[in-house]
Amino acid sequence: MNSQTTDTRDKILATAEQLIYQNGIHATGMDLLVKTSGVARKSIYRYFATKDDVAAAALNARDVRWMRWFRTESDKADTPQARILNMFTVLKGWFESEGFHGCAFINTAGEVGNPNDPIRLIAKLHKQKLLDYALELTEQLNIEQPLALARQLLVLMEGAITMARVMGDYSAADSARDVAQLLLKQASP
Repeated sequence: MNSQTTDTRDKILATAEQLIYQNGIHATGMDLLVKTSGVARKSIYRYFATKDDVAAAALNARDVRWMRWFRTESDKADTPQARILNMFTVLKGWFESEGFHGCAFINTAGEVGNPNDPIRLIAKLHKQKLLDYALELTEQLNIEQPLALARQLLVLMEGAITMARVMGDYSAADSARDVAQLLLKQASP
């Protein structure tokens, strides 16, 4: 691919991701994508066979970027325990950022009924990556059940995200962090 091809494809994906995050998949039609991106419909179809293909590619790109950002920010703490607690601080900062609309993966998965739909599978993979990161941290704690703790942390993160989006309660990240701290104490030898 030449640079113009890459630039056009990237513009389509960035626009699609923004629209899907703000409005959802069903409200993001090709007309809106064409209008917002400034890329002709014919050009979009040159890169993607369907709107669903655009949505899947945009969500995959968001997954990579979001996980890189989340890990980088969370890893700024010194110890595994501090990184675990920092995940909730990072989430709160995200909640308070301009344009926060909740989790793109929870939102889009909720729009798709079929559990085998590519959009649901991308959402599932994203959550698996989040669990894997939590497990990576809990395995460094020298505790008996790192997977159980990682799953509990994932539930706390997802609950905080949902409370922030649905209730507008950004302090849910603080509450989740407090519970995570209790779980860490309980799990410590």
